[in-house]
Amino acid sequence: MMIPDKLKEIMDKDGVVAIATLGPDGPHMVNTWNSYLRISEDGRLFIPAGYMHRTEANIAFNPNVLITLGSSKVQGLHGAGAGFLIKGKAKFVTSGPDYEFMKKKFSWLRATLAITIETVTQTW
Repeated sequence: MMIPDKLKEIMDKDGVVAIATLGPDGPHMVNTWNSYLRISEDGRLFIPAGYMHRTEANIAFNPNVLITLGSSKVQGLHGAGAGFLIKGKAKFVTSGPDYEFMKKKFSWLRATLAITIETVTQTW
């Protein structure tokens, strides 16, 4: 999946990322920062996980995730502010190259949340 340049621009700005998962007890959301997101060479989205224990349990139950992020500092579809909805399949990685890549950037992480992107939609 090709990552749109506008999404990359948002990742460089201050902002909050919302990650939604669905587990046996229902939906759950957790947040992180735009600046924590990384893109792998093969186009997957990497997020450092410090805690996210319920998110990890939900992904073991159902790997589908929805992620939203945006920034008021990026020109959007109708003026100032742009946002995206990302749908994909996620897994937690605790060893190997994907883990080490993120551990170098975020010494505090316990796992890399790796998302294989299915769709990227600009929402505003």
